Amino acid sequence: MGVFTEAEVEYLNSQRLGRLATAVDGRPHVVPVAFQYNPDEDTIDIGGRSFAQGKKFRDVQTNPNVAFVVDDLASVQPWRPRGIEIRGEAGVHTSGGKALRPGFDDEFFRIRPVRIYSRGLVDGVPASARNVAP
Repeated sequence: MGVFTEAEVEYLNSQRLGRLATAVDGRPHVVPVAFQYNPDEDTIDIGGRSFAQGKKFRDVQTNPNVAFVVDDLASVQPWRPRGIEIRGEAGVHTSGGKALRPGFDDEFFRIRPVRIYSRGLVDGVPASARNVAP
């Protein structure tokens, strides 16, 4: 097993949109992004159109520490939120992003998790938090 549990991988593979938080000079910036779980690297890969022109791309080059959240409501009645927060370091890649989704640029981020917090992914387990850095 890698850094993600089976339930976390299953959840990540069922979703298409997450929110990436970057920070420079103590000012947080959060944006919705498309992502893909990369089983070969056990990472989260994030890319997009005009990706290298965005603030998040510039931010990560200054401060690679990021937080990434994917969440939704499994049910409204009863109320059942679920999701995963991944804190880690984003590496900037200048090629390979086009393979993530059609129309994406070559540039992309690869997030290597340091801490993972998940909730509501497994019945009877409200939350799980753990450090996963080597």
